[in-house]
Amino acid sequence: MNHGQLLGHCTRVIDTYDSEMTSLEEQINSYLKQHQVTEDGDRTFIMEVFSGCVRYSVIMKVVTEGFYAKDGKSTLRSDQSLYTVICYMMLFRLDELGLPHLRKFVQSRSASKLHKFLNFFLDERNLLTWVKDQWGKFYEQSFVEANLLSPIQRWLPELQEMVTCMKDKLDHKVKPKKKVAPATEMKPFNLTQPKARSIPVPEPIPQLQKHTPPPSGLYRTPSEFDRINRQKEVNRRAAEERLMEASRIQFACANPEKSQKAKEVLNNIMSEEDCKLDFDKHKAHPVPGFLTKEVPVKLNAASILREGLLYHRKESEEMKKLENLEAGARDSSAFMRWQSDMRQRDLEVQLAEIERRRLEGKLSHEEAILARQNLIRDNKSKVQDMKKETEELMKEFLEKKFQEEQMMKQLVEDTMQGHRNAKDAKKKLQEYKQKIVQEVTEESRELMRKALEKAEIEMRRKMELIHQIRAMEAVPAIRQKFVDLTSTAGMGLLSEMSIAELQERLCLMKTSQKEEEERRRDDILASKQAKDQLLLDTLETISKHRTELTRSAALKHEERKKMRGVKVEVKDEKLTELQRRLEEKKAERLQEQANAKLVASRHSALRTRSLIHQKHCLEQNRWQELEQSREKNARVLSQGVASSKSASGLRGANAIAMTT
Repeated sequence: MNHGQLLGHCTRVIDTYDSEMTSLEEQINSYLKQHQVTEDGDRTFIMEVFSGCVRYSVIMKVVTEGFYAKDGKSTLRSDQSLYTVICYMMLFRLDELGLPHLRKFVQSRSASKLHKFLNFFLDERNLLTWVKDQWGKFYEQSFVEANLLSPIQRWLPELQEMVTCMKDKLDHKVKPKKKVAPATEMKPFNLTQPKARSIPVPEPIPQLQKHTPPPSGLYRTPSEFDRINRQKEVNRRAAEERLMEASRIQFACANPEKSQKAKEVLNNIMSEEDCKLDFDKHKAHPVPGFLTKEVPVKLNAASILREGLLYHRKESEEMKKLENLEAGARDSSAFMRWQSDMRQRDLEVQLAEIERRRLEGKLSHEEAILARQNLIRDNKSKVQDMKKETEELMKEFLEKKFQEEQMMKQLVEDTMQGHRNAKDAKKKLQEYKQKIVQEVTEESRELMRKALEKAEIEMRRKMELIHQIRAMEAVPAIRQKFVDLTSTAGMGLLSEMSIAELQERLCLMKTSQKEEEERRRDDILASKQAKDQLLLDTLETISKHRTELTRSAALKHEERKKMRGVKVEVKDEKLTELQRRLEEKKAERLQEQANAKLVASRHSALRTRSLIHQKHCLEQNRWQELEQSREKNARVLSQGVASSKSASGLRGANAIAMTT
């Protein structure tokens, strides 16, 4: 690479570096790989400059920030990385690079960008005053004087001369050319030429012995593993079958369900009793059979224990209640009788309130019907007024429609005249487009020819690369591997062991693991048996309680059926008054309906027939107008199509004449 390319790579790698996201080595490796920098000298130069700029970023930051604060207020911030690289080369790499190479780096960029910065940085007064003080805040004074100021002061006269040349170049001044003296020509000595050396015969390349292939069973799973997996599958299936069998017959002795025949008898009795209560109800569809069929619920261990705990608590509460009665506590039967009387009284009050609301709803319904009849009477008078207004608006609409049709006729005539003028313009536009297409076709052919030449050159280069790669792959590689199962790795660790010792220890560990599993299986089996016995006892208790609850629920159901036949009579003066008012409103509504019935007269019939006749006449006239307008539009379009066909025929004849 030349000096400008190297300087550009250095500035770009600094611009894309983010110390919080990537490390120094990762950044430089990814950048060189991305931009395909393969030359060792170029890679070394870019890596050293980038690492030096990052390491001494504080020193360069003092100079660049001071430049932007004083003399570089009008310069771009995007050139800060360029100034950083130039500053690093002058401070740390000037003795290694030399002034000619530095001058080439500076000349590879615009003189207007670097002149102002170099004039500021190479000012001796700035270096010895505030720049030195700022550097002393971060580094020792001896390091600043020996490694920073001393090299730059030694090269300062030559650097200032370079800045002066840049200023003259910017001011367009021409320096007088120096006369160059001719160089002394060297003549070679007249010596006897040595004899050519003989080419030695190359030694034969030793051939490697063919290595022994690995055994066939090295990468194959041992057959013992397959037998173990098959045995595991057989054991798992046997365990699943035993579990299903145990779960199927686990609680058969404590099943409280009734037989199928008993359920059918109970359902028949209940259906007969329900049919006696259905008087004027709507007959619904029967319930599907799959919903009436009772499915036995299988209880799990948690539900059994939960229900057993509930019944145990109830038993303890009953025992406590009986103990309190034996100790002299009072019975609650008198309180229950008083409570039932008060509930009956509250029920009578609720029924009276429901009847009052029903009568009030009917009364409001009758009042709403009367209000609707009054509204219909008012609407009829409004309709008569609207009919008169509609007749007047219809007359205005017909006049306006006639004016719009006249305007449309004029617009059609103007449009046809515009079509005739547009045909000539379209012909000229088509000729112009044909010329443009011819020019574009010639340019595309030239571009296609150049692209094919480039593709052929690229294909040749790829074929050469493929030949080189295949030649490198043809070189034989040495592949030998010796394994000793009784030797250790030699890493020096305390727990280091050979593969044979590791296999032996694994066997011992598997044996101890199997013994531990057998012991755990015995413990689990004992705990399961104890749990099953507890569940059986709990199920027996639950069955007894459920039987007792079923009997008490049947007795309560019989008492409710007896109480359901008794009808509660409600007597209230307010309800009687509401019933009387409802009858009066109903009689008034029927009277209004009788008076509002329409009586057909001869005059109304004649008027209806005249209106229908007028409507038919208007519709017929409207259809005739529509048909006439459609015929006119069709004639206009047919004339336009015929003229366009004649014009296209003329254009085709002219084109044929031009080609011939």
